[in-house]
Order: sequence, then C-alpha cells, then structure tokens
Amino acid sequence: MECLNPKDVAERLAGWTGGDDFITKVFKFDDFVQAFGFMTRIAIIAEKMDHHPEWFNVYNRVDVTLTTHDAGGVTQKDVTLAEAMEAAASS
Repeated sequence: MECLNPKDVAERLAGWTGGDDFITKVFKFDDFVQAFGFMTRIAIIAEKMDHHPEWFNVYNRVDVTLTTHDAGGVTQKDVTLAEAMEAAASS
C-alpha cells in the first residue's frame, strides 16, 4: 500500500493533525459510556479492515493515532478508518 502525501491527508481530514507518518485526533464525548461505545463501534470496523488504531481512553476522551506500519506512513486505510471514526463520533 502506498503512503499518502501529508498535505493531501490534512485537506481530506479536517481536525486531524500529524506528521509524515501518522495522523492523530482527540475525540471528546459526554461521558465514559459514549466514549466506550464509540470505541466498540470502531473496533468492529477496524477488525473487518484488519487495520487497528493506536488509541487511549480516559473517561470521556479517546486519543487516536493512525498509521500503516507496514507502509511506514499514512495510507488510504488510515483515511478510511478516520472517516469511519468521524461518522461514528457524529452519530
């Protein structure tokens, strides 16, 4: 899988930041149940994609970092998973 240009990724994913080889975002929810529910929905999607996020949860916050380790950077897999996270967070 081919790595994407960081500028192209930034244009496609508002609110995500990162570097040459990763993107990151903090999602905030009303409480722990909503945060954990978000993680559960994304875990199912990530497993189907065979592409798993690096994430950290404390109470109502989920910190996410995405990268495709095999490719050494951000790929379409990361963008697709990020878009799924955006959709899940807004529903």
